[in-house]
Amino acid sequence: MHGRPRKSSSDGGSQEKDMAKAAGLQSLQTQFFKNHHEKIYTKEALQLNAKLLEINPDIYTAWNYRKLAIKQLLESESESASIKQSLDEELRVVERALKRNLTSYGAWHHRKWVINMGYSSLDHEFQLLDQLLKADSRNFNAWNYRRFVADMKKSRDEDELKFTTKKINENFSNYSAWHNRSAILSHMLKNKYGGISAKEQEMTEEYELVRQALFTDTEDQSGWFYHLWLLGQKIAPIGPKLEMSWPCNGSQLVIDFNEQSHAYVSDFDTPFGTDHCMFSEGIPLVLHFSEPVKGVNASTVSVNSLLLQSESLVWRPISPHGLQAKTWVTLLKLPSTNFRAGETYTVQIRVADTLGIILLNGYNFACPTALNFSLDIHTMTIRSTGGNFETVPLAWEADFFFPLAIDENKFPIELHLDSLSIDGSGNQENTRWQQETLDREIKVCRELLEIEMDSKWAKLTLARLLIAQDMLSGGSILRNKRMHTDEVLQLFNDLIEIDPSHAEYYKDQFSLILLDKVSSGKQNLQEYLWDSKGTGSLSNGERNKWLRLHGLSLSRLGSLEQLLWVQRLDISHNRLQSIDGLEALQLLGCLNLSHNLLANFTALGPLRQIKTLRALNIADNKIGAHTVNSTRFSFPSALNNSSISNADTTRDADEENLEISWEITIAFKGLHLRQLDIAGNPANDEKCRRLLMKTLPSLKWLDGTSVN
Repeated sequence: MHGRPRKSSSDGGSQEKDMAKAAGLQSLQTQFFKNHHEKIYTKEALQLNAKLLEINPDIYTAWNYRKLAIKQLLESESESASIKQSLDEELRVVERALKRNLTSYGAWHHRKWVINMGYSSLDHEFQLLDQLLKADSRNFNAWNYRRFVADMKKSRDEDELKFTTKKINENFSNYSAWHNRSAILSHMLKNKYGGISAKEQEMTEEYELVRQALFTDTEDQSGWFYHLWLLGQKIAPIGPKLEMSWPCNGSQLVIDFNEQSHAYVSDFDTPFGTDHCMFSEGIPLVLHFSEPVKGVNASTVSVNSLLLQSESLVWRPISPHGLQAKTWVTLLKLPSTNFRAGETYTVQIRVADTLGIILLNGYNFACPTALNFSLDIHTMTIRSTGGNFETVPLAWEADFFFPLAIDENKFPIELHLDSLSIDGSGNQENTRWQQETLDREIKVCRELLEIEMDSKWAKLTLARLLIAQDMLSGGSILRNKRMHTDEVLQLFNDLIEIDPSHAEYYKDQFSLILLDKVSSGKQNLQEYLWDSKGTGSLSNGERNKWLRLHGLSLSRLGSLEQLLWVQRLDISHNRLQSIDGLEALQLLGCLNLSHNLLANFTALGPLRQIKTLRALNIADNKIGAHTVNSTRFSFPSALNNSSISNADTTRDADEENLEISWEITIAFKGLHLRQLDIAGNPANDEKCRRLLMKTLPSLKWLDGTSVN
């Protein structure tokens, strides 16, 4: 544990002696299991069991056998002295077993079971623990048992804290002692300190202690993990909240409504001005929470308007994982009557006014939120917003794009986006305390880097501190500039170089910070907004506005709650192996995922949640190079993907490869794609193309070729 390999339990000696020991152990086990099955709990049987456990204390069945035997024995005992004598013998059996293996879970658990009887001396247990921790001061089982005994004895937290201080001062690299200290302090902070000042004094002393460890050895992880835990006690994010919605709070949608077809064309504000989108089934209302929730329905979310009745709305979680999701959507359908063209109607939404929205931990969502937007209603013959794909396919090439000219005086999306990760508007004293802590610890990390410029722990902690400081002092992502983003990006770049074993983690963090920067304001976002020349039937000659995040070396997607307005997205030429989270973009119609690292069709699963998707480019990925294990999908079960039935692939199972058939079904079943590009993938053969055309009956263009 912690880089210390378990020592061999072999005493050495000749091969003959080892074979004799093995034979003896086998004989003991055979006799023990015979006694166990026949429920023989005699004194001789217990002695044989004890001998077996002295040789191999990791046989859980042997410990459970002793529990059954002791329970039967105690049922026949009435005198406390006799009961105590029997239980003391159990403690001696455990001690002999621990001499063989100090980390035996079964032995420690059995000792807890005996102590819980209430007949044993807790002072003796502390004496034993002192001896064991002298032998191995980092034995996490012993530390865990010490917390158990201290709780049984009602020991003072301050006394236990002093003991951990002693052990840490003996060895700053004692991870188990640091962990025990965090457990004790958590209890103290929760129950013993009523005000900020008392906590502040205690935590300041903790920072001073851990600083000694950090400056002693900048690369020892024990102190850094404790330092990270300390920061979490002060700089913690606020509770779950509603992060974003579409339509945005305070926005206006211009709705062209065709009474005959019940179709809608909406003009709405975006960062590049006004855009429009056709909705054939209704106008989507999207709510994005900071954490997955369940229980979003007409009772917990009220939608009030002269046009709408919230009781008729059905909310759908945008998630492949059942009823819990960060993103929820419903469709607003205008009635065929009861509205007047040319009128503006306000839609008021209140979230969590009543209990019922539940978090993953089972608690109620307790952040009531109100928002509103307006609908400006017109009636007309529906204008085209996407063509019929009957002429030529959409062009993906870079030559068909040019930078989008944006009116500097109009950037309406800034008025509506507000996403806080840390609450800076609460208790002023607490906020001051947080800010002072961040400033001080940032200074410490910078001092450490002056001593050891390539310390990975100092760089990683500095990056996390700078991110927290930006969130704490910046407030809204879009109204305030992130002051340290460029430095944080450079720190993660440095970490990729100096710590290649964790390079993928650092690349993911780099991607998340970069996407946060891109979506954090007008100046940053404008660089990535492009116009297309209108080539292809998707545009029908109209200009189409794109968000192009291509060629950024992204390995992970994030900050997607800031992009709910996006209809056309280019994230090609990156390093994406997963597109989890992309399902939040419920307006998305065109998506370019070409030249990434997607390994199979199942990686496209999130796209099934986007009903508006019409054009998809997944060319030049790794699809087909690494297939998935499809056996878990082969039989109907409550544990299988509930949204797909076996019947979806049965018709192809005999004539096509079942595995690739399942992959395509999981990725595309239920989508209404009109254009798909898959060239350059290992899976792109005639068999695959036939399966795609069967699964996507609406498809008109496949790799630029018209589908009959």
